[in-house]
Amino acid sequence: MLTTTRRGFIILGAAAALAACSTTIPMLPKAASSTPESMSDDEILTAINAVRKANGAPAWSYNTRLEDAARSQARLMAQKNTMSHDLGVTLRQRVTTAGYLGAVGENVGKGYTTLEAVIGGWMDSSGHRGTLLSSRFTEFGLAAARGPGGKLYWAMIAGGSFDAWRG
Repeated sequence: MLTTTRRGFIILGAAAALAACSTTIPMLPKAASSTPESMSDDEILTAINAVRKANGAPAWSYNTRLEDAARSQARLMAQKNTMSHDLGVTLRQRVTTAGYLGAVGENVGKGYTTLEAVIGGWMDSSGHRGTLLSSRFTEFGLAAARGPGGKLYWAMIAGGSFDAWRG
C-alpha cells in the first residue's frame, strides 16, 4: 500500500498548483508561406488564436491598421538592427498614424525564424504573455521584417477599446 507523507502531499500540491499556472502552446499548423514576411492574415490569425484558445482566452480579430503600425515598427527595428519599442517613434504615434485610436499593447522580438518560435518566446516572457493573452484587447496586427544578415524582427500590436481599461 502506498502511503503519502505530509511532506509528499505538500510537494504534490505545489506541483499541481504550478502546473495549473503554466501556459499552453498548442501544436500550431505550419505556415504555408515561404517566408515570415509573406504570411497571410489568416495564417497569423489562426496561430495567435490557437494559443489564446489553449490558454482560455477569447479569439481576437485581425486588424490591418494595427498590422500597418506593426509593419512600421518591424521595418524600423530591421533598418536600425535594434529591437526596441521606441526608436524615435512611440507606439501611440505609430498606431495613430495608421488610423487606430484605441488602447494598444505591443510585443516585439528578434532572431526568431518562424511565427511559432516568436509566439513561444512571447509565451516565455510574463509581460509579453500578458499582452498576448489579455482579455482587454480584442484585435491585433503582426508583421516581420529582415535586417542585416537576414535577422528577423517581429512586432505584434494588440488593440481594443479604452473602455475595457477603465473598469
